[in-house]
Amino acid sequence: MSVVDGQNLITIAKLSMQKHFPLTTVGALVVNSRGQVLIVRTTKWRGTWGVPGGKVEWGESLVDAVIREFQEEVGLELTQVRFALLQEAVLDPQFFKAAHFIMVNYYAFSAQEKIIPNEEIEAWAWVTPQEAMEYPLNTYTRTLIEDYVNHNIGQLYLN
Repeated sequence: MSVVDGQNLITIAKLSMQKHFPLTTVGALVVNSRGQVLIVRTTKWRGTWGVPGGKVEWGESLVDAVIREFQEEVGLELTQVRFALLQEAVLDPQFFKAAHFIMVNYYAFSAQEKIIPNEEIEAWAWVTPQEAMEYPLNTYTRTLIEDYVNHNIGQLYLN
């Protein structure tokens, strides 16, 4: 039998009543000089493929966050970062745990192609957008690539 004093009981009650808020995340569909895009398989999306990205840190701009995340996850330097889409994932079972994300998606360019993966990245591929659609993509990445193709975004990076 355990005894909980009044102070610990109050702390336990506060923790159980804590409000949860959505996390702001960033990611980008990055194109290289050959018109290929980078997709990755990570430990977080239950075997599906997506784009590198992650949480925005306190006091960090969205663009700075996506540049940092790419440096950390795959070792790429991004240029020509452009806003793409705003998406929301609410308790999506594609993600490895319960989470609510506000996902700010970008398009960007990388002159480099050599990937230096961190521990989250299980596999990666530089592929054409059409080839990417044949991979088991998470739905958010599929939407991002469809937007890239439908709006001919690639032309902005290849001129």
